[in-house]
Parts: sequence; structure tokens; C-alpha cells
Amino acid sequence: MALLVLLRGANVGGNRVFRPKQLADKLKRLDVVNIGAAGTFVVRKKTAQAEVRRAFARELPFKTSVLICPGRDITRLISNDPFARQEKGAEIVRFVSILDRKPKTDPKYPYILPPGGKWLLKLIGRQDRYVLGVYRRSMKTITYLGSTDKLFDVPVTTRNWNTIEAIGKALKESV
Repeated sequence: MALLVLLRGANVGGNRVFRPKQLADKLKRLDVVNIGAAGTFVVRKKTAQAEVRRAFARELPFKTSVLICPGRDITRLISNDPFARQEKGAEIVRFVSILDRKPKTDPKYPYILPPGGKWLLKLIGRQDRYVLGVYRRSMKTITYLGSTDKLFDVPVTTRNWNTIEAIGKALKESV
């Protein structure tokens, strides 16, 4: 089964800048597909996770956390349609935060920030290492998204649901 590789904090705010397409080309032997600009890749060749981690670390021009997930997890996540009952609108963004490992703590869901008034961030649930949520487009939202590391007490990287769906498409093409 294919693997999903997520680089934490890459190409964000001018930090840890690199060219994902060029990295995918360098890792052609692993049949790597680049998804977007934030350091999201699908490795389609059957390869051990340790080897994938080493290959990315060798080719990256900086050090960062490399999260690796089985592709079947993402396929399952998408097939469950986790946002079916969430409100929709141009100002609402669906996302998945991927935890580096299973957390020691877990909030009661839905977990809403700020706690009073109009919500900006709503965590709706967790499936293993995948935290599902929605947020409203606002300058304050980034602060709340950044607090999820502390909430779960593990490193977290977040991707828009549209990116997750693009990953699903790349995974289907690898079968």
C-alpha cells in the first residue's frame, strides 16, 4: 500500500522553503507524487517507512518532522465522509490535523475555540491519528490551529480537506 508523507512546517511563511516538485523528481525511484506546495507527498512504490524517512531527510535542504501514514488510513477517512453533517459556507474550511503519534490526552468533542461567542475553530472528532475539524476564515484562527500541538501533547501537521481528497485521488491511481 502507498504511503502518505507530510513535512511539518515546510513552505509556510517563508520558512523551510523548498520546491516540492523538484524533491519528488529526486525521489522518482520511490514513485513519489507531489500534492500541492506545503510538503505533502504520496509514495506509491512499496517501501518501508524507515527507508522513506531516510530518503526524504537526505534530499531536504533543512531538518523537519516527517510524518508518514499508511495510504489505506486516508482512503478510509475519505470514504467515511466525516464532514457530512457540518455546516458549509465560503467562510468555513474543513481540515484534518495529523498527529505524529497517538495522543496521551484527548478533548471532549466537539472542542470549540474560543469557548464563548462565535466559534473560530471546531474539532469535531478524532479517528486514530487524524483529528477532523472546521474553522472560520479569520486572522485569529491561525493562533487556535497552532494550539493543537499543546492540546494533544504531540506534534501536529494540518492539511485542508481539499488536499486530503487530492491525496485520495493519487492513492487510487497507485492501485
